[in-house]
Amino acid sequence: MADERSDLERMLDDLFPYRRFMQTQRVIPDEGVDRDAVLTDIASMAKTEDAVGDSGRVSGSLYSGDHAHYHFLAQVFEHFAHANVLQRDMYPSATKFEGEIIAMAADLFRDPQPIGVVTSGGSDSLVHALYSYREEAREVRGVRMPNVVLPVTAHVALRKGAHWLGIEVRDAPITADFVADVDAMADLIDDDTICLVGSAGDYAHGLIDPIDRIGVLAQERGIGLHVDGCLGGFLLPWAEELGYDVPSWDFRVPGVTTLSADTHKYGYALKGTSVLLYRDAALRARQYFASTEWPGGLYLSPGLAGSRSGGLIASTWAAMVTMGREGYLERARAILATNDSIKSGIRESMPELRVIGDPLFMTSFMSAPEADIDVYLVNDALKERGWRMNSLQLPPALHFCVTGPNTQSGVAEDFLTDLRTAVDYAVAHRGQPAKSGAMYGFGAMPDGDQTLRMVMGGVLDAMHSTAPEA
Repeated sequence: MADERSDLERMLDDLFPYRRFMQTQRVIPDEGVDRDAVLTDIASMAKTEDAVGDSGRVSGSLYSGDHAHYHFLAQVFEHFAHANVLQRDMYPSATKFEGEIIAMAADLFRDPQPIGVVTSGGSDSLVHALYSYREEAREVRGVRMPNVVLPVTAHVALRKGAHWLGIEVRDAPITADFVADVDAMADLIDDDTICLVGSAGDYAHGLIDPIDRIGVLAQERGIGLHVDGCLGGFLLPWAEELGYDVPSWDFRVPGVTTLSADTHKYGYALKGTSVLLYRDAALRARQYFASTEWPGGLYLSPGLAGSRSGGLIASTWAAMVTMGREGYLERARAILATNDSIKSGIRESMPELRVIGDPLFMTSFMSAPEADIDVYLVNDALKERGWRMNSLQLPPALHFCVTGPNTQSGVAEDFLTDLRTAVDYAVAHRGQPAKSGAMYGFGAMPDGDQTLRMVMGGVLDAMHSTAPEA
């Protein structure tokens, strides 16, 4: 039966899928809703939304996929769900948990001393690192017009942080191998540069920038280097231990002064935690805030957040100690092997596609120059077959970030079969507009960025409003 809904109705149903069969709450109800009824609705939504991820057809997003693991972490969380770790006199357990998370991460990433903080996620870690470098440059060197030099593939959260903090972003191009062009980075540095940034690996392509060369550059210029390992950080040490060729990227590189890695990705903690490590305590202290003159009393905070969840910190600690080295190695072995299968399958049987670089845990691919196919058409066909890929731009590409659910038997083989069909679809429909790439073209039009930002802003507005009547 044909779908007779308008484009607007389809968009609203995508954003608010429950509006047609669940009550939309616009005011606090006069009488509280029955708890069993709430739990029934919650369980229904969770089961529906987990189904796609549990099938192994989602790129990234779900890093563990083990519901027994999630259940255990939720049990740990429950004990401290009400706890505010700002109040350490009441909850000194948070000092144990947080200090030991930092220590375990520092050991893994070869930080000479366990100096760091636990943050609410990768973006939070990156923004706090930028803030520390800005404050150091201002107080030590008198920098008033700060800039940061980074490759164009560095995570967009750095741009967000720079925007908030009044820091100029200086983009360095990438090489033909899609990693940072260190010579170009060198040309962008001046007396107001507060730090350099490299990725391990970058979000778009999963590639590791030449951190050793960037570290030498940072030392020569007397500035810091932040390594963004938010995505790959908790996987790369195990890849190295398993014998994979992993370029130098952690604190063993002398010029590295800060490093971030997300415990809620390949660390398999619940969503909402990351670790930001420092080589020395003086730089970490730059992010602290203390007030002695507030009528409410003495106030001290390690960063932007005031109240923080004791449940998240406790469950992150529990994830790390119960996984253990053997657990992390076992999962890494399966993830790396699955990515190897996908990567080699594309290279060997799909000449229309080009794998970008030689990534360890994520396979990014674009159209081969001689094929000239629209990868967004490829994505359209994959979506029809139940796959959820990540769409990239500059150049147009897709990536498959391999996580726990993708290591299930048959998933890699099914993906390669469906990808072959999707490529054939893109060849047969060459020249037709792709549904999944509909907004990409705005960037090439006059005022395209402004138009696209307006559209994206409207989506955010919708995400923070209640569902319209069905």
